[in-house]
Amino acid sequence: MQLTGWGRYPVIEADTFALTDTQSLRRHLKTAGSCIAYGNGRSYGDSALNTHVITTSSYNYFLDFDEINGILHVACGLLLSEILNVIVPRGWFLKVTPGTKLITVGGAIAADVHGKNHHIEGCFSQSVIEFTLMLPHGKVITCSHTKNKKYFYATCGGMGLTGIILDAKLSLQQIPSATIEQTTVKNRDLQETFAAFETYKDTPYSVAWIDCLATGESLGRSLFMCGRFSHKGSCEYGNAKKLNVPFVFPSWALNSVSVKAFNQLYYHRIREKISHEKVDIDTFFYPLDAVQNWNRIYGADGFTQYQCILPKAQSYEGLQEILTTIALSQKGSFLAVLKLYGKANKNWLSFPMEGYSLALDFKIEPALFTLLDALDAIVLRYGGRLYLSKDVRASKETFEQGYPDIDRFRALRKEQKMDQIFQSLQSRRLEL
Repeated sequence: MQLTGWGRYPVIEADTFALTDTQSLRRHLKTAGSCIAYGNGRSYGDSALNTHVITTSSYNYFLDFDEINGILHVACGLLLSEILNVIVPRGWFLKVTPGTKLITVGGAIAADVHGKNHHIEGCFSQSVIEFTLMLPHGKVITCSHTKNKKYFYATCGGMGLTGIILDAKLSLQQIPSATIEQTTVKNRDLQETFAAFETYKDTPYSVAWIDCLATGESLGRSLFMCGRFSHKGSCEYGNAKKLNVPFVFPSWALNSVSVKAFNQLYYHRIREKISHEKVDIDTFFYPLDAVQNWNRIYGADGFTQYQCILPKAQSYEGLQEILTTIALSQKGSFLAVLKLYGKANKNWLSFPMEGYSLALDFKIEPALFTLLDALDAIVLRYGGRLYLSKDVRASKETFEQGYPDIDRFRALRKEQKMDQIFQSLQSRRLEL
Protein backbone atom coordinates (compact mmCIF):
# COMPACT_ATOMS: atom_id res chain seq x y z
CA MET A 1 0.00 0.00 0.00
CA GLN A 2 1.00 3.63 -0.43
CA LEU A 3 2.03 5.34 2.80
CA THR A 4 2.92 8.90 3.71
CA GLY A 5 3.00 11.30 6.64
CA TRP A 6 0.67 14.25 7.07
CA GLY A 7 2.83 16.38 4.77
CA ARG A 8 2.09 13.94 1.92
CA TYR A 9 5.82 13.92 1.17
CA PRO A 10 7.42 11.50 0.55
CA VAL A 11 5.00 8.80 -0.62
CA ILE A 12 6.31 5.24 -0.41
CA GLU A 13 5.13 1.67 -0.92
CA ALA A 14 4.93 -0.25 2.36
CA ASP A 15 3.79 -3.57 3.80
CA THR A 16 1.82 -3.42 7.04
CA PHE A 17 1.29 -5.57 10.11
CA ALA A 18 -1.62 -4.67 12.39
CA LEU A 19 -0.93 -4.76 16.12
CA THR A 20 -3.80 -6.63 17.79
CA ASP A 21 -2.10 -8.44 20.68
CA THR A 22 1.34 -8.74 22.26
CA GLN A 23 1.89 -12.40 21.45
CA SER A 24 1.47 -12.00 17.70
CA LEU A 25 3.59 -8.84 17.79
CA ARG A 26 6.38 -10.69 19.62
CA ARG A 27 6.32 -13.44 16.99
CA HIS A 28 6.26 -10.92 14.17
CA LEU A 29 9.30 -9.00 15.41
CA LYS A 30 11.40 -12.17 15.18
CA THR A 31 11.03 -12.27 11.39
CA ALA A 32 9.93 -8.76 10.41
CA GLY A 33 13.30 -7.22 9.63
CA SER A 34 13.42 -3.45 9.92
CA CYS A 35 10.12 -1.76 10.81
CA ILE A 36 8.58 1.22 12.59
CA ALA A 37 5.31 1.85 14.40
CA TYR A 38 2.69 3.86 12.46
CA GLY A 39 -0.24 5.42 14.31
CA ASN A 40 -2.70 7.80 12.66
CA GLY A 41 -0.24 9.26 10.15
CA ARG A 42 -0.07 12.72 11.71
CA SER A 43 3.68 13.16 12.05
CA TYR A 44 4.49 15.46 9.17
CA GLY A 45 7.58 13.93 7.63
CA ASP A 46 9.29 10.55 7.37
CA SER A 47 9.68 9.59 11.04
CA ALA A 48 6.98 6.88 10.83
CA LEU A 49 7.80 5.65 7.32
CA ASN A 50 9.50 2.41 6.36
CA THR A 51 8.88 -0.23 3.71
CA HIS A 52 7.40 -2.26 6.57
CA VAL A 53 5.31 -0.66 9.33
CA ILE A 54 3.43 -1.90 12.37
CA THR A 55 0.08 -0.14 12.45
CA THR A 56 -1.33 0.53 15.92
CA SER A 57 -4.75 2.01 15.13
CA SER A 58 -6.59 -1.24 15.90
CA TYR A 59 -4.93 -1.49 19.33
CA ASN A 60 -7.17 1.23 20.74
CA TYR A 61 -8.62 0.29 24.11
CA PHE A 62 -9.51 1.95 27.39
CA LEU A 63 -7.96 -0.24 30.08
CA ASP A 64 -8.87 1.66 33.25
CA PHE A 65 -10.07 5.10 34.37
CA ASP A 66 -9.69 6.25 37.97
CA GLU A 67 -12.21 9.11 37.94
CA ILE A 68 -11.42 10.06 41.54
CA ASN A 69 -7.72 10.71 40.99
CA GLY A 70 -7.74 11.41 37.25
CA ILE A 71 -5.53 8.52 36.15
CA LEU A 72 -6.22 6.97 32.76
CA HIS A 73 -4.78 3.70 31.44
CA VAL A 74 -5.08 3.19 27.67
CA ALA A 75 -3.64 1.18 24.81
CA CYS A 76 -1.19 2.86 22.46
CA GLY A 77 -3.47 3.15 19.43
CA LEU A 78 -6.21 5.16 21.12
CA LEU A 79 -6.64 8.66 19.68
CA LEU A 80 -6.62 11.73 21.90
CA SER A 81 -10.02 12.59 20.40
CA GLU A 82 -11.42 9.29 21.69
CA ILE A 83 -10.01 10.04 25.12
CA LEU A 84 -11.52 13.54 25.19
CA ASN A 85 -14.96 12.19 24.32
CA VAL A 86 -14.84 10.15 27.52
CA ILE A 87 -13.01 12.35 30.02
CA VAL A 88 -14.23 15.89 29.26
CA PRO A 89 -17.90 15.25 30.16
CA ARG A 90 -16.58 13.84 33.45
CA GLY A 91 -14.66 17.03 34.24
CA TRP A 92 -11.18 15.98 33.16
CA PHE A 93 -8.77 17.09 30.42
CA LEU A 94 -5.29 16.18 29.18
CA LYS A 95 -2.54 17.99 31.06
CA VAL A 96 -0.71 18.50 27.77
CA THR A 97 -2.19 18.42 24.28
CA PRO A 98 -0.76 19.35 20.86
CA GLY A 99 -2.62 21.27 18.17
CA THR A 100 -4.39 18.18 16.90
CA LYS A 101 -6.39 15.58 18.82
CA LEU A 102 -6.15 13.11 15.94
CA ILE A 103 -2.96 11.43 17.12
CA THR A 104 -2.45 8.21 19.05
CA VAL A 105 -1.20 8.02 22.61
CA GLY A 106 1.81 6.04 21.41
CA GLY A 107 2.59 8.76 18.89
CA ALA A 108 2.20 11.48 21.53
CA ILE A 109 4.82 9.75 23.68
CA ALA A 110 7.16 8.93 20.78
CA ALA A 111 7.15 12.57 19.62
CA ASP A 112 6.94 13.91 23.21
CA VAL A 113 4.36 16.37 21.96
CA HIS A 114 3.78 19.74 23.57
CA GLY A 115 1.12 22.40 23.43
CA LYS A 116 0.14 25.92 24.35
CA ASN A 117 1.06 25.40 28.01
CA HIS A 118 4.64 24.15 27.79
CA HIS A 119 5.84 27.19 29.76
CA ILE A 120 3.81 25.84 32.70
CA GLU A 121 3.23 22.07 32.26
CA GLY A 122 6.04 20.97 29.96
CA CYS A 123 5.76 18.11 27.45
CA PHE A 124 3.33 15.22 27.19
CA SER A 125 5.86 12.90 28.86
CA GLN A 126 5.56 14.89 32.07
CA SER A 127 1.95 13.72 32.36
CA VAL A 128 2.92 10.09 31.63
CA ILE A 129 3.00 8.04 34.82
CA GLU A 130 4.37 4.96 33.05
CA PHE A 131 4.19 3.01 29.82
CA THR A 132 5.05 -0.51 28.67
CA LEU A 133 7.52 -1.00 25.85
CA MET A 134 8.24 -4.08 23.74
CA LEU A 135 11.94 -4.30 22.97
CA PRO A 136 13.40 -5.87 19.79
CA HIS A 137 13.71 -9.35 21.27
CA GLY A 138 10.08 -9.33 22.49
CA LYS A 139 10.67 -8.54 26.16
CA VAL A 140 8.15 -6.09 27.63
CA ILE A 141 9.33 -3.60 30.24
CA THR A 142 7.59 -0.87 32.23
CA CYS A 143 9.17 2.58 31.95
CA SER A 144 8.61 5.66 34.10
CA HIS A 145 10.43 8.61 35.63
CA THR A 146 11.78 6.22 38.28
CA LYS A 147 11.73 2.75 36.63
CA ASN A 148 13.90 1.85 33.63
CA LYS A 149 14.65 5.54 33.39
CA LYS A 150 17.06 5.38 30.47
CA TYR A 151 14.39 3.69 28.36
CA PHE A 152 11.91 6.36 29.41
CA TYR A 153 14.31 9.18 28.48
CA ALA A 154 15.12 7.54 25.14
CA THR A 155 11.54 6.61 24.19
CA CYS A 156 9.86 9.96 24.99
CA GLY A 157 10.87 11.94 21.92
CA GLY A 158 12.63 8.93 20.37
CA MET A 159 10.22 8.65 17.44
CA GLY A 160 9.52 4.93 17.86
CA LEU A 161 13.16 3.90 17.58
CA THR A 162 13.44 2.11 20.94
CA GLY A 163 10.53 -0.33 20.58
CA ILE A 164 6.75 -0.57 20.36
CA ILE A 165 4.87 1.37 23.03
CA LEU A 166 1.98 -0.88 24.09
CA ASP A 167 0.00 1.08 26.67
CA ALA A 168 0.35 4.04 29.02
CA LYS A 169 -0.98 5.49 32.25
CA LEU A 170 -1.66 9.22 32.08
CA SER A 171 -2.23 11.80 34.79
CA LEU A 172 -5.13 14.14 33.88
CA GLN A 173 -6.13 17.58 35.06
CA GLN A 174 -9.53 18.47 36.48
CA ILE A 175 -11.46 21.22 34.71
CA PRO A 176 -14.46 23.26 35.89
CA SER A 177 -16.05 23.47 32.42
CA ALA A 178 -15.41 22.81 28.73
CA THR A 179 -15.27 26.54 27.99
CA ILE A 180 -12.12 28.61 27.52
CA GLU A 181 -11.92 32.30 28.42
CA GLN A 182 -9.78 33.59 25.56
CA THR A 183 -7.94 36.90 25.30
CA THR A 184 -6.66 38.10 21.91
CA VAL A 185 -3.99 40.79 21.62
CA LYS A 186 -3.28 42.41 18.25
CA ASN A 187 0.43 43.21 17.88
CA ARG A 188 2.05 45.51 15.34
CA ASP A 189 5.49 43.87 15.29
CA LEU A 190 7.72 41.24 16.87
CA GLN A 191 8.59 43.43 19.84
CA GLU A 192 4.91 43.80 20.78
CA THR A 193 4.43 40.06 20.24
CA PHE A 194 7.19 39.20 22.70
CA ALA A 195 5.79 41.74 25.16
CA ALA A 196 2.39 40.03 25.01
CA PHE A 197 3.93 36.65 25.86
CA GLU A 198 5.69 38.17 28.87
CA THR A 199 2.62 40.10 30.02
CA TYR A 200 0.46 36.97 29.98
CA LYS A 201 3.15 34.44 30.97
CA ASP A 202 1.12 33.29 34.00
CA THR A 203 -1.91 32.44 31.84
CA PRO A 204 -2.01 28.64 31.40
CA TYR A 205 -2.26 28.59 27.60
CA SER A 206 -0.75 30.94 25.03
CA VAL A 207 0.15 31.02 21.34
CA ALA A 208 0.60 33.58 18.57
CA TRP A 209 -0.24 33.48 14.88
CA ILE A 210 2.53 35.30 12.98
CA ASP A 211 2.21 37.01 9.61
CA CYS A 212 5.36 35.49 8.16
CA LEU A 213 5.28 37.64 5.02
CA ALA A 214 5.12 40.99 6.82
CA THR A 215 8.28 43.09 6.44
CA GLY A 216 9.81 46.34 7.64
CA GLU A 217 8.09 47.93 10.64
CA SER A 218 5.43 45.17 10.53
CA LEU A 219 7.93 42.30 10.79
CA GLY A 220 6.58 39.77 13.27
CA ARG A 221 3.12 41.29 13.58
CA SER A 222 0.75 38.84 15.17
CA LEU A 223 -2.46 37.87 16.85
CA PHE A 224 -1.55 36.60 20.31
CA MET A 225 -4.11 34.36 22.02
CA CYS A 226 -4.12 33.11 25.58
CA GLY A 227 -6.72 31.46 27.73
CA ARG A 228 -7.78 29.47 30.75
CA PHE A 229 -10.70 27.19 31.57
CA SER A 230 -13.78 29.10 32.66
CA HIS A 231 -15.42 28.42 36.03
CA LYS A 232 -18.78 29.07 34.40
CA GLY A 233 -20.40 26.59 32.08
CA SER A 234 -20.86 22.85 31.76
CA CYS A 235 -18.51 20.04 30.75
CA GLU A 236 -20.71 19.09 27.83
CA TYR A 237 -18.55 18.08 24.90
CA GLY A 238 -19.25 16.74 21.44
CA ASN A 239 -17.64 16.64 18.05
CA ALA A 240 -18.73 19.52 15.85
CA LYS A 241 -19.43 19.18 12.14
CA LYS A 242 -16.33 19.32 9.97
CA LEU A 243 -15.56 20.99 6.70
CA ASN A 244 -13.70 18.95 4.09
CA VAL A 245 -11.13 19.71 1.42
CA PRO A 246 -12.51 17.31 -1.22
CA PHE A 247 -9.60 17.35 -3.67
CA VAL A 248 -5.92 18.16 -3.96
CA PHE A 249 -5.45 21.83 -4.85
CA PRO A 250 -3.50 22.70 -8.01
CA SER A 251 0.08 23.63 -7.11
CA TRP A 252 -0.30 27.23 -8.30
CA ALA A 253 -3.22 27.97 -5.93
CA LEU A 254 -0.99 28.52 -2.90
CA ASN A 255 1.48 31.26 -3.75
CA SER A 256 2.91 34.45 -2.27
CA VAL A 257 -0.03 36.51 -3.55
CA SER A 258 -2.76 34.27 -2.11
CA VAL A 259 -0.92 33.80 1.18
CA LYS A 260 -0.28 37.53 1.55
CA ALA A 261 -3.95 38.26 0.85
CA PHE A 262 -5.08 35.69 3.41
CA ASN A 263 -2.66 37.03 6.03
CA GLN A 264 -3.89 40.58 5.50
CA LEU A 265 -7.51 39.54 5.96
CA TYR A 266 -6.76 37.31 8.94
CA TYR A 267 -4.74 39.97 10.76
CA HIS A 268 -7.20 42.81 10.14
CA ARG A 269 -10.28 40.79 11.08
CA ILE A 270 -9.41 41.66 14.68
CA ARG A 271 -10.27 45.32 15.23
CA GLU A 272 -9.39 45.96 18.86
CA LYS A 273 -5.98 45.89 20.50
CA ILE A 274 -7.27 43.56 23.23
CA SER A 275 -10.48 41.54 23.00
CA HIS A 276 -12.12 38.82 25.09
CA GLU A 277 -14.45 35.96 24.25
CA LYS A 278 -15.48 32.50 25.37
CA VAL A 279 -14.76 29.58 23.05
CA ASP A 280 -15.07 25.81 23.22
CA ILE A 281 -12.24 23.32 23.60
CA ASP A 282 -12.01 22.42 19.92
CA THR A 283 -11.96 26.04 18.76
CA PHE A 284 -9.16 26.94 21.15
CA PHE A 285 -6.98 23.83 21.05
CA TYR A 286 -7.74 22.13 17.71
CA PRO A 287 -8.88 24.68 15.10
CA LEU A 288 -7.37 22.80 12.15
CA ASP A 289 -9.10 19.54 13.09
CA ALA A 290 -12.35 21.20 11.99
CA VAL A 291 -11.15 20.88 8.38
CA GLN A 292 -10.70 17.33 7.14
CA ASN A 293 -7.87 16.73 4.68
CA TRP A 294 -6.56 20.29 4.99
CA ASN A 295 -3.15 18.99 3.91
CA ARG A 296 -4.52 18.80 0.36
CA ILE A 297 -4.35 22.58 -0.06
CA TYR A 298 -0.59 22.40 -0.60
CA GLY A 299 -0.92 20.55 -3.88
CA ALA A 300 0.12 17.20 -5.28
CA ASP A 301 3.76 17.51 -4.24
CA GLY A 302 2.86 17.90 -0.57
CA PHE A 303 4.42 20.14 2.07
CA THR A 304 6.71 20.17 5.06
CA GLN A 305 6.42 21.97 8.34
CA TYR A 306 9.55 23.69 9.56
CA GLN A 307 9.69 23.96 13.35
CA CYS A 308 12.65 25.35 15.21
CA ILE A 309 13.28 26.57 18.74
CA LEU A 310 15.83 29.07 20.04
CA PRO A 311 17.10 29.69 23.58
CA LYS A 312 15.15 32.46 25.25
CA ALA A 313 18.02 34.93 25.44
CA GLN A 314 18.64 34.58 21.69
CA SER A 315 15.02 34.20 20.57
CA TYR A 316 14.18 37.79 19.68
CA GLU A 317 17.26 38.48 17.58
CA GLY A 318 17.22 35.04 16.00
CA LEU A 319 13.54 35.16 15.08
CA GLN A 320 13.99 38.60 13.54
CA GLU A 321 16.58 37.10 11.20
CA ILE A 322 14.50 33.99 10.48
CA LEU A 323 11.32 35.97 9.74
CA THR A 324 13.23 38.42 7.54
CA THR A 325 14.71 35.52 5.54
CA ILE A 326 11.29 33.89 5.10
CA ALA A 327 9.57 37.13 4.12
CA LEU A 328 12.24 37.91 1.51
CA SER A 329 11.88 34.43 0.05
CA GLN A 330 8.10 34.91 -0.40
CA LYS A 331 7.69 31.20 0.41
CA GLY A 332 5.90 31.46 3.75
CA SER A 333 2.46 30.11 4.55
CA PHE A 334 -0.67 31.28 6.31
CA LEU A 335 0.05 28.82 9.14
CA ALA A 336 2.86 30.30 11.23
CA VAL A 337 2.80 29.71 14.97
CA LEU A 338 4.97 31.17 17.73
CA LYS A 339 5.02 29.66 21.24
CA LEU A 340 6.80 30.27 24.52
CA TYR A 341 8.43 27.24 26.16
CA GLY A 342 9.56 26.51 29.70
CA LYS A 343 12.53 24.48 30.86
CA ALA A 344 13.70 21.41 28.94
CA ASN A 345 13.09 17.94 30.37
CA LYS A 346 15.57 15.08 30.73
CA ASN A 347 14.49 13.16 27.62
CA TRP A 348 17.37 12.67 25.24
CA LEU A 349 15.68 13.74 21.99
CA SER A 350 12.83 15.89 23.28
CA PHE A 351 12.49 19.08 21.24
CA PRO A 352 11.60 21.90 23.68
CA MET A 353 14.03 24.09 25.56
CA GLU A 354 13.37 27.32 27.45
CA GLY A 355 12.76 29.80 24.68
CA TYR A 356 10.54 30.52 21.67
CA SER A 357 9.54 28.17 18.87
CA LEU A 358 8.39 29.05 15.37
CA ALA A 359 6.50 26.57 13.20
CA LEU A 360 5.25 27.14 9.68
CA ASP A 361 4.33 25.18 6.57
CA PHE A 362 6.01 25.29 3.17
CA LYS A 363 4.71 23.57 0.08
CA ILE A 364 7.28 21.38 -1.65
CA GLU A 365 8.62 23.36 -4.61
CA PRO A 366 11.93 24.13 -6.34
CA ALA A 367 14.53 25.91 -4.18
CA LEU A 368 12.57 25.26 -0.97
CA PHE A 369 15.22 23.04 0.60
CA THR A 370 17.86 25.67 -0.19
CA LEU A 371 15.82 28.15 1.85
CA LEU A 372 15.39 25.66 4.70
CA ASP A 373 19.14 24.98 4.72
CA ALA A 374 19.64 28.73 5.18
CA LEU A 375 17.17 28.71 8.07
CA ASP A 376 19.02 25.76 9.60
CA ALA A 377 22.23 27.79 9.61
CA ILE A 378 20.51 30.65 11.45
CA VAL A 379 18.96 28.28 13.99
CA LEU A 380 22.31 26.65 14.77
CA ARG A 381 24.09 30.00 15.00
CA TYR A 382 21.67 31.03 17.76
CA GLY A 383 21.94 27.70 19.61
CA GLY A 384 18.59 26.24 18.53
CA ARG A 385 17.35 22.96 17.10
CA LEU A 386 14.70 21.32 14.89
CA TYR A 387 11.73 19.09 15.77
CA LEU A 388 11.98 15.48 14.56
CA SER A 389 8.20 15.05 14.31
CA LYS A 390 8.04 17.74 11.62
CA ASP A 391 11.34 17.13 9.82
CA VAL A 392 11.68 15.51 6.42
CA ARG A 393 14.99 16.86 5.06
CA ALA A 394 17.48 18.07 7.68
CA SER A 395 21.04 16.79 7.51
CA LYS A 396 22.69 14.57 10.11
CA GLU A 397 25.15 17.36 10.93
CA THR A 398 22.39 19.93 11.49
CA PHE A 399 20.40 17.60 13.70
CA GLU A 400 23.36 16.53 15.84
CA GLN A 401 24.36 20.07 16.74
CA GLY A 402 20.98 20.66 18.36
CA TYR A 403 20.83 17.49 20.47
CA PRO A 404 23.73 16.96 22.90
CA ASP A 405 22.39 13.56 24.08
CA ILE A 406 22.39 11.99 20.62
CA ASP A 407 25.39 9.75 21.39
CA ARG A 408 23.64 8.30 24.46
CA PHE A 409 20.61 7.56 22.31
CA ARG A 410 22.67 5.85 19.63
CA ALA A 411 24.61 3.85 22.24
CA LEU A 412 21.40 2.47 23.79
CA ARG A 413 20.02 1.62 20.36
CA LYS A 414 23.16 -0.32 19.50
CA GLU A 415 23.47 -2.00 22.91
CA GLN A 416 19.89 -3.32 22.82
CA LYS A 417 19.98 -4.05 19.07
CA MET A 418 17.15 -1.59 18.53
CA ASP A 419 19.00 -0.18 15.54
CA GLN A 420 18.70 -3.55 13.76
CA ILE A 421 14.89 -3.66 13.98
CA PHE A 422 13.35 -0.23 14.56
CA GLN A 423 14.21 2.02 11.64
CA SER A 424 12.51 4.76 9.66
CA LEU A 425 13.45 6.80 6.61
CA GLN A 426 14.28 9.57 9.05
CA SER A 427 16.47 7.40 11.28
CA ARG A 428 18.51 6.28 8.29
CA ARG A 429 18.91 9.82 6.98
CA LEU A 430 20.04 11.12 10.38
CA GLU A 431 21.87 7.91 11.35
CA LEU A 432 19.94 7.68 14.57
